[in-house]
Amino acid sequence: MPVLPTPPADLDAVTAWVGEHLGDLTLEGPDAIAAGGFAGGQAAADAALAQLDITGYARKRSTVLPESQRGASRMSPYIRHGLLTLPQVWARVSDAPDQDRKRYRDELLWQEYARHLYARTGPALGRALRRDQPRSSTWTREPWPAEMACLESVVSELHHDGWVVNQTRMWLASQWAVRAGADWRDGEQEMFAHLLDGSRAANRLGWQWTTGTGSGKAYGFSRWQVEKRAPQLCRRCPLRQACPIQDWPDADLGPAVDGPDLGTGPTPAGPVEVEGGGGEVTWLTAESLGTGDPALAAEPDRPAVFVFDEPLLSRLRLSGKRLVFLAETLGELAQARPLEVRRGSPVTELAGYRLATTYAPVPGWAARAAQLTVAELHPWPWLRRPGNASLRSYSAWVSGGARRR
Repeated sequence: MPVLPTPPADLDAVTAWVGEHLGDLTLEGPDAIAAGGFAGGQAAADAALAQLDITGYARKRSTVLPESQRGASRMSPYIRHGLLTLPQVWARVSDAPDQDRKRYRDELLWQEYARHLYARTGPALGRALRRDQPRSSTWTREPWPAEMACLESVVSELHHDGWVVNQTRMWLASQWAVRAGADWRDGEQEMFAHLLDGSRAANRLGWQWTTGTGSGKAYGFSRWQVEKRAPQLCRRCPLRQACPIQDWPDADLGPAVDGPDLGTGPTPAGPVEVEGGGGEVTWLTAESLGTGDPALAAEPDRPAVFVFDEPLLSRLRLSGKRLVFLAETLGELAQARPLEVRRGSPVTELAGYRLATTYAPVPGWAARAAQLTVAELHPWPWLRRPGNASLRSYSAWVSGGARRR
């Protein structure tokens, strides 16, 4: 396919660009593309990092409403796409109050654990790891009923902004799978399609932990959490006198499953140092779009290329706001260096090039890289480089040495 026009820097113009060139691949279609709640690009990421203040995080991290009292840092879309790395954010909070720093760094380690788990399991992370999900036979409504103010509010924020706090992600997952008994994989995909920070690693791990398929203990969502975290939602709910989630969900864990081996053993990590050299084009991926991408930074004048993966996007049907975030990032990057943006199969579009690229701990990258000429491979910026630690649980992973640096 011919090279696409360079995405513009202006938000309104980049939204129109996505509608014209990628809109047929989106969930909404070409005429309904809108931006989400975060600006894309390195400048926006750097500004967010510079303003990051996690004072009070330990106390406010689970607050849902009012929004002004939320403790969530809102770094995740920038971390997800490599505009900020976990080591950068880890270092940025070094002077925070002790308890806040500890709790926040635990969340960063959880993100790293998700990457290790995905690197080890690959597509198997889309299947139950330890137990089948709970099944409910009493729920008769939609999994996320619009008439419930708590769910309507969270789903609306997800669809509009492309982001919700971790507390309400657990609400959505538990309500969908634990109480309603709908297939957790369908709910995970519904959330993934809208999240600007959507990654299979973090999203699937979150759903598996919440529904008990990966942890062996399901998280129960009920009115109690709403009253504690966002009581105004209950006060305005039309079902406040007949709340369908008044009590804890009545659902037993499913039977144990024969999942992948998560005990001690090697986890793919990529090279420690640069392998090879002489790449003529830098291949950028959605995992690593920052100006500090190792392959990009190694040769500032080397042309770069990014391919919107048409076969993948056709299958996933992501919300257009996710592609607006990516296009805005690419448009800014193209102002500083030579950059081609293409649409098609990466294997086809990049055939014949000697590529320089940065290792990415996702199975899609490995599958495509194996079919291309990667002449120069740069290390992934791990927070904790994978080794042989057990991945049976986050606590097992941490106790296996993940805290040591």
